[in-house]
Amino acid sequence: MSNFRCFLTYLSLVGINLIYAFTAIFTKSASQHQFLSFPYILWLVGAVTVMGVYALLWQQVIKRMPIAEAYMFKGTSLIFVLLLSALIFGEAITLSNIIGAVVIIVGIVIYARL
Repeated sequence: MSNFRCFLTYLSLVGINLIYAFTAIFTKSASQHQFLSFPYILWLVGAVTVMGVYALLWQQVIKRMPIAEAYMFKGTSLIFVLLLSALIFGEAITLSNIIGAVVIIVGIVIYARL
């Protein structure tokens, strides 16, 4: 695989994990409404829709790369959830969160260099 094509595959994988992170945002938004109310159901339908889009895109990525390599990037979705939670819900980012994010990024970089 050419370097540019490889770069695009990795970039799409990070983008797909950003999409996946919105599932957590949608489900948290649903939890802020009364059970089975219209907004609650609407947020859950959004979460299921996002998961469907994620699943379709994920299948396209794992056709192009080893699944173990693709799963390595799954941790980026946790970083996205952390950032989106802070932006959308005003949740605090703690030192432990930052250390965890750094460990995820360092792990991906180390694996990518092997």
